[in-house]
Amino acid sequence: MFLHELSRRVSENWVVRVDGEEYEKLVRQRFNNQCPYCSCDLSQTIPVIEHLDGMNRYRAGLHVPGNVLVACRRCNGEKRRDDSLKTLVLAPTGWESFLSHGGARCPTSCQTCAYWRGVWAEEGQRNVHLTENLRKLRSFRAEFPELEKSRISLAPILLASLTQLYSDCQFFAENEIASLLNKVIPRDSPDGM
Repeated sequence: MFLHELSRRVSENWVVRVDGEEYEKLVRQRFNNQCPYCSCDLSQTIPVIEHLDGMNRYRAGLHVPGNVLVACRRCNGEKRRDDSLKTLVLAPTGWESFLSHGGARCPTSCQTCAYWRGVWAEEGQRNVHLTENLRKLRSFRAEFPELEKSRISLAPILLASLTQLYSDCQFFAENEIASLLNKVIPRDSPDGM
């Protein structure tokens, strides 16, 4: 919720609005109605709204133009594996890391590399597609300079704030659960009921 509210505030004066048909149309046109990751035809699959930088405490992505895409559901689910890692090894962002699993730098057991082998079996073809889609996404991202300015200005405090918020919420939830359990089944009850 915090990242959604922050997104609203950050982008309230931007010319391009992320919510609405106009932005989705712009994204679909930009990527020829194909998934920006695997290039499948979005009219032949289940499309989902996707965030380049995941909206989680490690990637701290925002729901703003330049970070929101339309992708296939399979890629969206597979990309989460990289997006949810605290530390990335292959690239500085989750989406760049996702597209960097060409098979050469990971152990043979890497699930994301296996996913890409299933999309493009031939290694040369796979590497060409991954490299090209990475280039297209970087180019798309560059079309939204407001996003980069916001990321730079928010970076010093955002990750620390999200870590603190997560910790505070976890502490609150644990205390509330313990309190409710004690109301339902008091600890000093002789038969537990």
